[in-house]
Amino acid sequence: MVGSQKMRRVLIVDDERVITDTLVVIFSQYGYEAKGVYSAEEALILMQEWHPELAIIDVMLPAMNGIDLAIRIRAKWPECQLSLFSGQAATGELLNDALSKGHTFNILAKPVHPSEMLGMADRLLSEASTRH
Repeated sequence: MVGSQKMRRVLIVDDERVITDTLVVIFSQYGYEAKGVYSAEEALILMQEWHPELAIIDVMLPAMNGIDLAIRIRAKWPECQLSLFSGQAATGELLNDALSKGHTFNILAKPVHPSEMLGMADRLLSEASTRH
């Protein structure tokens, strides 16, 4: 980007590589600095060095699920906006468990059209910038 305006950073976390890679391309084409990883553990490692403004996380990940990842990100990097997405029926139970512990998240149901995801990202980042 030109001048002092910096690119908005977006992290995509999904174990389905084609989804992650496609979303990284889409967000990059729309002017975001986008990176993708395929597990919660990779996300935590990347975030030690690179701090996204938004993390878009699949709920059903191997090992650590996306909700547990989102809770850890919120605790360590509270300025990072979060959105979860899932196509799995088991997501509701995980979300209810998180809600009972005081955690609420924006969630999108797969399949998600790219324009809907870009709109959500723009809305969350705009809301965050008005709070700061």
